[in-house]
Amino acid sequence: MRQAEVVVYGATSAGVCAAVAAARRGLDTVLLEPGRHVGGMTSGGLGYTDIGDARVLGGMAAEFRQAVADAYGVAPGHYAGPEPHVAERIFLSWLERAGVEVVFGAALRTVVTSGERIFSAATLRGDYAGGVFVDASYEGDLMAAAGVSYRVGREDRALHGERFAGRREVVPGMHNFPPYISPFRADGTLLPQVADGPMAEVGEGDGGVMSYGYRVCMSTAPDRIPFSRRPGYDDEHWELGRRLFRHWREQGVSPRAGRLVGLEPNLPNGKADGNSLGPFSLSVLDRSAWAYPDAGPEERERIRLHHLHHAQDLLYFLSHDPEVPAVVRAELGRWGLPADEFADTGHLPHQLYVREARRMLGEVHLTEHDLVEGRRRHDVVAMGSYHLDIREVQRTWRWVYEHPEPLPMVVTEGYLSVGVAPYQIPYRALVPRREECANLVVPVCVSASHVAFSSIRMEVQYQMLGHAAGLAAGQSAGTGKAVQDVDVTALQETLRTAGQVLSL
Repeated sequence: MRQAEVVVYGATSAGVCAAVAAARRGLDTVLLEPGRHVGGMTSGGLGYTDIGDARVLGGMAAEFRQAVADAYGVAPGHYAGPEPHVAERIFLSWLERAGVEVVFGAALRTVVTSGERIFSAATLRGDYAGGVFVDASYEGDLMAAAGVSYRVGREDRALHGERFAGRREVVPGMHNFPPYISPFRADGTLLPQVADGPMAEVGEGDGGVMSYGYRVCMSTAPDRIPFSRRPGYDDEHWELGRRLFRHWREQGVSPRAGRLVGLEPNLPNGKADGNSLGPFSLSVLDRSAWAYPDAGPEERERIRLHHLHHAQDLLYFLSHDPEVPAVVRAELGRWGLPADEFADTGHLPHQLYVREARRMLGEVHLTEHDLVEGRRRHDVVAMGSYHLDIREVQRTWRWVYEHPEPLPMVVTEGYLSVGVAPYQIPYRALVPRREECANLVVPVCVSASHVAFSSIRMEVQYQMLGHAAGLAAGQSAGTGKAVQDVDVTALQETLRTAGQVLSL
């Protein structure tokens, strides 16, 4: 069994920052990664950096931004973000210089606890004991295995009195389906890509999570990999998309290819970060993501492949199907997958965009009110500023009661965007309740409601929270104190010295 002072699970950008921060303080640190890459979404397709208010960007997030600028010889912020391989190269260089032991293929099997502490984590690559653990995974698997309380999905509005909680009203919008598109085939069966069953009442909690997808890096370079028909491509699976394009054609709407998948060359070397834009996108809205957070490895892999195949097949559909406007097909034909990205995963990203999974119920639970009202926290360790950004939760259908007979109609539900001023994130939102675990810090699946988490979930926030988590874990390991008893004043001073912004 490998014994370390700090064990970090999940080499997301938060996990890298946590491990490097602890190692830089002289702690023997191990970083366990279930996959084969480091950086999570920062190196896994989400090249476009969602910052919000740049004034709150500090610590290791600012250090990463500077490293990106140095890699290209430009000023910080010149590009919307780095190319995926450059992001991963930066993180790997940090880990190597800090002396972090990185173990790939180390998917979690079990956690051994002793009293209120985690003793060790058993993985597919061996057992790792530690003084303090950091769960930086998107799923919160270590946290859950240790018996820490959490929630999944959106809550009822009545729980915290949040205006934006629960099932949303179905209203017009860029991400919502236009009206009067039927969800049924001629034989009365439901079309693929439409979830069946009634929606919860408006404001009710239903456990739904924001949709997942793949952020696909694309290129117009001569050596690009063309979008091709995947073995197993199901032509009938895309009938809903055909109906959408027919509807737009009848309404005189001419969609641009760039507004369907995001084809703005916003990354260096002319690459684009394909995003989920509009009512029919890279996001998968059939509720399959709802089961992912608590699913076992086999079910998660099935869901992941479902999302990966959706991304592959959508790009082929948009670039080849005759129902797609010719101008869209022509524009998609100029693009392809970059030959110099994701070579070991077929040039598609290695990371599923898990927008939310488990959310801890910790010492302090952040809600919409904390962000909207900008509540001050004495134990602040980082600041956030991105708007409340809840992506679509489901695509389903409902009856619309028109004369003389009701009509079935496809609807998309869940999206909202609400601006917030910069806000403080407290240390106590990163640690479990004292009676549940005394040596665990959680910088990704933080203690927050579904609404609050929709802003906190950005990669730059994860980097700053990972930085704080690594320093806190190091302090706890060095003193033997519970993570709930770290000297927050000393932690804040160390963060400030490293450039972390704790107030404006």
